[in-house]
Order: sequence, then structure tokens, then C-alpha cells
Amino acid sequence: MKTVKISLNSIDKVKSFVNDITKFDSDFDLVSGRYVIDAKSIMGIFSLDLSKPIDLNIHADDVDDIMKALAPYIV
Repeated sequence: MKTVKISLNSIDKVKSFVNDITKFDSDFDLVSGRYVIDAKSIMGIFSLDLSKPIDLNIHADDVDDIMKALAPYIV
């Protein structure tokens, strides 16, 4: 598992983020405080406080391609 901080501070960013990570078969969790949300769920993401960076847990063995796709969102 790898954890990175990401910023999803606009509606367009959230839409493109979900589109990018749904291409991967791995599991992704967004952690904000005590809340853990499936990162592939747009409704779940909008239930979080998006004004500050959020932790993204990537549950995958090979994260190189995933990190390239997530580059625009990483803080």
C-alpha cells in the first residue's frame, strides 16, 4: 500500500480524478479525518471536506503507472 496527499479542489478535478482511477483494477481509499471513502465513488468524494488535501491510499503492488496518472492531483 502507498499513501499520497492529493488535492481535489474543484468539481472538474473530482470528475477527471474518478475517470482516471477507474481505469485501474486496484482499490483506492480517500481518508479525511476519521472518514474513509472509496475513491472511485463521486458521491463519496463530495461528502468530504475538499478545501484541504486528502490522503489517498493505493492498494496495489505496482504503483508506477498509477502514480503517473495521479500526477496532476498530487500535492
